[in-house]
Amino acid sequence: MNKPIIGITLDEEEKQTYSKYPWYASRKNYSESIETAGGVCIFLPNNIDAINQYLNTIHGLVVTGGDFDIDPKIYGEKKNSSKVTLKKDRTDFEFKITLQAFKKNIPVLGICGGQQLINVVLGGTLIQDISDSFQTNIKHEQPNPRNEPSHYVNIKKGTKLFKIVKNSKMFVNSAHHQAVKKLGKDLIASAFSDDGIIEGIESKNLFYCVGVQWHPEFLIDKKDINILKSLILAAKKRIEK
Repeated sequence: MNKPIIGITLDEEEKQTYSKYPWYASRKNYSESIETAGGVCIFLPNNIDAINQYLNTIHGLVVTGGDFDIDPKIYGEKKNSSKVTLKKDRTDFEFKITLQAFKKNIPVLGICGGQQLINVVLGGTLIQDISDSFQTNIKHEQPNPRNEPSHYVNIKKGTKLFKIVKNSKMFVNSAHHQAVKKLGKDLIASAFSDDGIIEGIESKNLFYCVGVQWHPEFLIDKKDINILKSLILAAKKRIEK
């Protein structure tokens, strides 16, 4: 069997760093870790008109993280934190391609902001800023490098995630200031940090819909690769159908 094709969403920037013109970006380890897990990757520009063609090409979807937030209007709230920053075009694209992927039973893995996106697509809400509204000693925006772990997450027994990682604890990195608040339709929380922040979600009914708040593509915890392999396995099953 050919390796399944995994589509990876891209960040979009206008800062005159890489180029003086608008540009797309993704860390190499998003694709490299998927390839290590047994897939091949294509990056998906934020072109809403191309969504159907993308979904006719890929067998699985990774919704990536980024230094931005989902507009609270989308989940029925007013902006209540000065730390909320938006990328409208990227959010519009990721919302629509994720929704269409669910309709087509294409496996979806949400990473960090991708987990938050999944939750909002399915009708959930977000904590707009953890430090503004939540008492915790955990630094969810860790000060140490992103390729190092910063705190443990507790995996709930009986969940898909527990079956995937075969462990009740993982030592993970953390790079987020928002988190899942109210769960979306048919979602359950599969992992928590010690302060109660939701660190993993999954759908009870969709073919494969998993979100994690950390970045398994860094392969920090020895069980991170299991998460990526589970996406590849789900994509292969979809091909076989």
